[in-house]
Amino acid sequence: MIKSKKTAEKKTSPKTPRAKKHSKKSSPKTEATKKVAGTTRAGFVAIIGAPNAGKSTLLNRLVGQKISIVSPKPQTTRMKILGVVTEGSTQMAMVDTPGIFQPKRRLDRAMIAAAWASIEDADAIVLLVDGAARADDKTESITDELRRRNRRVTLVLNKIDQVEKRKLLPLAQKFHDSAIVDDVFMISALDGDGVGDLQKHLAKMMPESPWFFEEDQLSDLPSQLLAAEITREQLFRQLQQELPYGATVIPEAWENRPDNSALIRQTIVVAREGHRPIVLGKGGTRIKSIGAAARREISQFLHQPVHLFLEVKVDERWQERLDYYSMFGLEFVQNGKV
Repeated sequence: MIKSKKTAEKKTSPKTPRAKKHSKKSSPKTEATKKVAGTTRAGFVAIIGAPNAGKSTLLNRLVGQKISIVSPKPQTTRMKILGVVTEGSTQMAMVDTPGIFQPKRRLDRAMIAAAWASIEDADAIVLLVDGAARADDKTESITDELRRRNRRVTLVLNKIDQVEKRKLLPLAQKFHDSAIVDDVFMISALDGDGVGDLQKHLAKMMPESPWFFEEDQLSDLPSQLLAAEITREQLFRQLQQELPYGATVIPEAWENRPDNSALIRQTIVVAREGHRPIVLGKGGTRIKSIGAAARREISQFLHQPVHLFLEVKVDERWQERLDYYSMFGLEFVQNGKV
């Protein structure tokens, strides 16, 4: 579980990280967050869109801290990641989802299922669109499905720092004509332009309710998974097109030491024997570079020193193993059905 830096700095004896649920029915309500119904607002916001629309960047901007990894590689986000935004008397649980595209593999189908499941109980839905790109089949299929499900959205055109705003008007009109859009915002999630207005708008949409999370909680993501995701981000960033899509990072062990440091062991799983030397690099230089960069960032997230140990394992069928899906909170989709 990720908390704000201010809270983390008060820790004296770190405990082993634990997962927390984030469904509406089982969300934690501690003494610190028990508010009188009617004096506070709380709800869930689903952020959906095509791959590379900037969903993770937007979530990180809203939360005020990076909790979802970002990479130029499509379909980087593989699981639902929840970020908590608490402002005044309103708390919003923002759900970053995998990009929606035409699935080809079991993992793809599980990711798409997770994305669509996120809107079922959402109090608000943000349809994020890359304003610098033309509307494509992926985005049109999303609007068609939203219309079929009778769900209305707040349309957010992102990346306005890359295109003149006047050129966005025809795109906004096109989506408005789809009859599922209530409001339109134009933002740059990267530099924050327009994000404050979007946050205020979404806050007004939240129903009266006690808060679901502690005031200083930033995410429900277990620290073990966050650390693994940070390493996976470095894997993609440093290898880019050299490494095929079929790679993941698995948390293996976590030990909090008396000196307040954390010893973390992770396994990088690749799908082919030929991928192992790509990850290792000549003389192990590449995996050392990946580990060093990941260690620095994990340490910043945890606000404590980190000792990170990585190994590389080949598993041609990891995308077909139930335990991997359970670990990342994905449904093991059967028979090609989403």
